[in-house]
Amino acid sequence: MDCIFCKIVAGDISSTKVYEDDKLIAFLDIHPKAPGHTLLIPREHHQWFTDLPDDLSDHLFRTAKKLAKELKEKHGAKLVKLSIVGDEVPHAHVHLIPFGTDDKVQI
Repeated sequence: MDCIFCKIVAGDISSTKVYEDDKLIAFLDIHPKAPGHTLLIPREHHQWFTDLPDDLSDHLFRTAKKLAKELKEKHGAKLVKLSIVGDEVPHAHVHLIPFGTDDKVQI
């Protein structure tokens, strides 16, 4: 499979990990829209968010909430924007972008 996120999970491509457990990995975006811009992905390949099993999507959002709180505090952000797009990399993922440290940030 030629999925860049699967290569990150496998360790074939390096990343700056900020969180990991047996089902998920979070790492800093290489083209951040703001300091702390983080991607949260499942270890197992699922192309779209809607393809995730319910237990995995539940875990992903609980983890996203936890990471958003940590990013907000660490970066002094007003809030952390969550974005699920999936058209750039066909591997389900959530962008967590601290907002309010630079009000010019656009998603």
